Amino acid sequence: MIYQTFARLYDELFDDDMYQAWADFVQTIVPQPTAILDVAGGAGRLAVLLAQRGYEMTDLDLSPEMLSLAVEHREAAQVDLMLVEGNMLALGDLPKYPVITCFADSLCYLDNFAEFQQALSEIYAHLEDGGHFIFDMMSPYQMDQVYPGYMFNYQDEDHQRAFMWQSFADDDVDHGVIHDLTFFVQSNNGQYDRISEMHFQRSYPREWVLKTLEKLGYQKIQVRADFGKAAVDEHTTRWFFICQK
Repeated sequence: MIYQTFARLYDELFDDDMYQAWADFVQTIVPQPTAILDVAGGAGRLAVLLAQRGYEMTDLDLSPEMLSLAVEHREAAQVDLMLVEGNMLALGDLPKYPVITCFADSLCYLDNFAEFQQALSEIYAHLEDGGHFIFDMMSPYQMDQVYPGYMFNYQDEDHQRAFMWQSFADDDVDHGVIHDLTFFVQSNNGQYDRISEMHFQRSYPREWVLKTLEKLGYQKIQVRADFGKAAVDEHTTRWFFICQK
C-alpha cells in the first residue's frame, strides 16, 4: 500500500504550495461552494483548504495511515471533513456528488489501463448529472523524458532526517517509472533508521484518456496545463482534465 510505512514523513515534506494551487484550480472551475468527493485525498490537506473556503468535503483514501493524519489536520484547522477509507476502483455505496476531484497524479498509481478505465467508470457512476470531474495526471513525456535519472536529496536543518528520491524508467510497461524513496530518521541513540518504499507509476496517451472519458458520456472535456492556466503542448508534464457529466 502506498505510503504505508512513512505517511507522516511524506506528508510533512510535500510542497504546501501545490495544495494551494489545486484548491485555487478547483475554485476557478466551481466557484460556488458545494459538496466535493476528493478521491485519493490522502492526509486531507487539499480537503481542509477547500473546507476552509466553504466546500463540503469528503476525503476518500485507501491508506488508513493517511486518513489518521487527515484527522489531525481536520482538528487543527477546526473544519468539518468526512473521512472514508476506500478504493477508487470500488466506490460502492457512496452517494453521488456534484464534484469529484482526484489529484497528485493518483490515477497514475493504478496497475494498468483496465484499472484506470474502471476508476473513471466508478467516478462517473458517483457523479451527479451536470457535475464536474476534475483530475490531473502525469503525461507520457514526464514519464519517458523527465523522470528517468531524476534525483532529489533533502536534509532538514537539525540533521535529524534526510530524504533521497531516485526515479528510473520501468522497462516492463510503456510510459512507466519506478520511484525509489528512502528516509533516514535519527533515533534516540543517535543512529539513523532507514525507511524505504518503491513506488510504481505509469501514464497513457492523451487520446486513450479522452476516448475513455467520451465513451463514459462526459461532455465539455478540457485538457489544460499549469493548473488550468496554459494550453498543453508536447512538453507538458502534468495534464489537468475538466469534465462535465
